[in-house]
Amino acid sequence: MEKSETYERAPHAPPCRVLLVEDDALISMSTLDVLEGLGHQVLEAPSPRKALEILHAGTPIDVVLTDQSMPGMTGTQLAAEIRAKWPELPIIVATGYVELPKDKAPRLLHLMKPYVGEDLDAAISSAVAGRV
Repeated sequence: MEKSETYERAPHAPPCRVLLVEDDALISMSTLDVLEGLGHQVLEAPSPRKALEILHAGTPIDVVLTDQSMPGMTGTQLAAEIRAKWPELPIIVATGYVELPKDKAPRLLHLMKPYVGEDLDAAISSAVAGRV
């Protein structure tokens, strides 16, 4: 199956290994398609626990893109667990909520849903460049 769209990536946004943490299969599939269209390699985790398993296995990851609202653990809770072991790993939390809890989201990039490819690419570029 051919991709219907390829998004333009700014020259300063190199291809990344993205860990996509999303419990909604449809959102995960569409986000995966956009990320791959932008030239990124994507590993999918349908839950925060699976994301932690991938990270603990030593899989190289450049940036984590996680949903905020998931059963069992929120994106900000996942971010706190990730930061405890991998403090420099960039994390983007995608949510439809206006704001993330400030005390729970230090150094996290907040990406508003719904987003388009350009928003996603800009967020990844900012996160990996440390502009959070």
